[in-house]
Amino acid sequence: MSTVSQASWPTTAYHSGHTSWPYQPLDFRRADETEDNDFYSQPRFVTHIDDNAISTLSKYYSQVLPKKGRILDFCSSWISHYPIEVEDAVKEGQIEVIGMGMSEQELRKNPILKERILQDLNKAPTIPTSVGAIDAATCVVSVDYLTQPLLVLSSLRERMRRGGKVHLVISNRCFPTKAVQRWLRIGEEERLNMVGDYLWFAGWRDIEIVTLSDGKSDNSGGGGPFGWFGIGANDPLWVVRGTNAADDVRHSEL
Repeated sequence: MSTVSQASWPTTAYHSGHTSWPYQPLDFRRADETEDNDFYSQPRFVTHIDDNAISTLSKYYSQVLPKKGRILDFCSSWISHYPIEVEDAVKEGQIEVIGMGMSEQELRKNPILKERILQDLNKAPTIPTSVGAIDAATCVVSVDYLTQPLLVLSSLRERMRRGGKVHLVISNRCFPTKAVQRWLRIGEEERLNMVGDYLWFAGWRDIEIVTLSDGKSDNSGGGGPFGWFGIGANDPLWVVRGTNAADDVRHSEL
């Protein structure tokens, strides 16, 4: 039996208070509107959350990711932070992991990936049918860069089997020039609600916000004004997750 249960992390159900899509195109503008391919042309073989957050995320994944099937890690890189249980299942052929990202070099270096898809989701904001049916999806500290999140997450749900979940992992680090404008204007709670709205209007249900770390375990008062750059206390970490409750999977193969 695992020593860490899901109940260890505070979890709050999210219900959008909006009856229609509440965001405007300006909310998704960015300070740097140059080609994302140029920005990500140089691989970054670094981790974008600290060691404590990585360890906590791995424990979370060990509880929630399926033990068999196909997982899509979108906005992926050279590391997916999956636990040893998933790594073993991959080696045994029980799980297949598809990685989608912007850096061919980073994806190539990620050993857990069976398939690699190079795609700019801001230019082509749909999960391709070639992905096939998937049982779960993850995205680590990258949802704040999506300029068309509704299209991305709607198409993701079309690829997801009924009952499958998406796990959108959020911290307070980012590249500020590439994050969407509204993300930079609002606080952490509003960001979580914003991502909850993304999922709700994309058709996901049973949406929950999970607090994996409040970032204050070292009693230094959180990440402070330099949290975007990873300076300060332990990184806070949340997951906004949703379930595909509809049986409308669209993909190339069953």
